Amino acid sequence: MIRYAVVGAGWISQEAFMPAVALTGNSCMQAIVSGSPDTARKLAEFHGVPEVVDYTGYDALLASDRIDAVYIALPNSMHADYTIRALKAGKHVMVEKPLATTLQESEAMIAASRESGAFLMTAYRLHNEPGTHAMIETVRSGRIGDPVYFASTFGFQSQLGNHRLKAGHWGGALPDVGVYCLNAARHVFAAEPIAVQAMSNRPASDPRFMEIDAGMAVTLKFPGERLAQFFCSFGSGTSESIRVVGSLGELILDPAFKFDSALRMTVRVGGSEGTTQFDQVDHFAGQIGYFSDCIVNGVPPEADGEEGLADMRTLLAIDEAARTGETVHLTPMPFRAGIFPDMLRSFAPTKLRLVF
Repeated sequence: MIRYAVVGAGWISQEAFMPAVALTGNSCMQAIVSGSPDTARKLAEFHGVPEVVDYTGYDALLASDRIDAVYIALPNSMHADYTIRALKAGKHVMVEKPLATTLQESEAMIAASRESGAFLMTAYRLHNEPGTHAMIETVRSGRIGDPVYFASTFGFQSQLGNHRLKAGHWGGALPDVGVYCLNAARHVFAAEPIAVQAMSNRPASDPRFMEIDAGMAVTLKFPGERLAQFFCSFGSGTSESIRVVGSLGELILDPAFKFDSALRMTVRVGGSEGTTQFDQVDHFAGQIGYFSDCIVNGVPPEADGEEGLADMRTLLAIDEAARTGETVHLTPMPFRAGIFPDMLRSFAPTKLRLVF
């Protein structure tokens, strides 16, 4: 049983991570690390977590033998610090996306993992989810021919006061939800982008977007003259879709991204159409169960620090392209990761959750 400390007891931990742990059968929560002791104690009592620790006690917890791994769900600007401290203490780390806020931070996190031997996993929950696997396997099979174009949307209305609206934490739709679109495009093409263009919008009258853009439209070029486009937003109606156009047909995944969505895939080839409705599964239980299996078996996770770094390179290039209005060219890089069947995990969701 892999024992986790949850670092950051905000909405995503309450809504998604904490309820999922008990579903896995190979994981449990040992501690909640939080700066809100009253909330943390109520969550600990509800989920049967033995310890509540404030941030000043984080290093002592890491130095103990009471935990094996940490899940970090802090603002983006805090990912690197809390991850590196855990890795140096020999604790495995699952950190939310994006990996960090700079390439230097990302590389330092990877170096800390390499030096300690503890695993670093970027929390790409869809890498363990059935609908995403079906999309990747359909593309790989050649059923729609060679993929030539990828299009995606991921947007919703964010609430005023959310830390994701703060520029100091590298907030905004691009690092928070645009990363899903980018990551999906990379895996559909099994390649890294070589050039990016981007434009953003920021309504002057909306107080949510005083520090960040409301949304961003992005175009990416991949090797082999393949193109991808996506739109991400914190100020749109809910939209979560993927469309892959191939030389013989097309694939549509809609819904495609949200952890409370049951994904649905439509494939159109040669005048025929087929739709697959996937069962609702707990995305977080899938990734927790997978990571704990990796720890138990001593096998590094697929969605490691290098996978997070690959997205970081392009996210920062997209930011630059939106800021300057110029096409930003990326150094060609080999595609090293891949989503494969042995990573698939399916757990029925639970309604047992406490959210403040």
